[in-house]
Amino acid sequence: MPPQPTADLCDERPDAQVCDPVLSAFGGTAAFSGRIATVTVTEDNALVRAVLERPGEGRVLVVDGGGNERCAFFGGGLAAVAAGSGWAGVVVNGAVRDVAEMADQPVGVRALAVYPRRGAGGDRGREGGTCRFAGVTFREGEWLVADADGVVVLPVSP
Repeated sequence: MPPQPTADLCDERPDAQVCDPVLSAFGGTAAFSGRIATVTVTEDNALVRAVLERPGEGRVLVVDGGGNERCAFFGGGLAAVAAGSGWAGVVVNGAVRDVAEMADQPVGVRALAVYPRRGAGGDRGREGGTCRFAGVTFREGEWLVADADGVVVLPVSP
């Protein structure tokens, strides 16, 4: 079932956070939603891969690459991993690559830019915690909804 439209959520939920219109849509799924999981990385996507290899259970991985647009944190190969592991989507504060390959996978992707070079190897980064970009604070366990109108984050109900 598709998620509730972001425009309707904004009308109904004054507590909804709305991302600044800086994220472009990629991937094979135009609209997606799920609970948020986070990683923070620096010019490296080894941790992104490690997290996406685990069961996604319909979640959305938020990757905070610090807004770096000079290396890709996500691409076609990881889109296939994410889809195979049951992730609904990935939101990247940085660049992605392999746009055509991502479009073939049933996973939603939002990112700042496209850049053909991947990041350096290694395992730098941290899993979990809070990320802030695009005017929104992303917290583990909150709910993210993305569609053609934008990206909205809803707090966890008490």
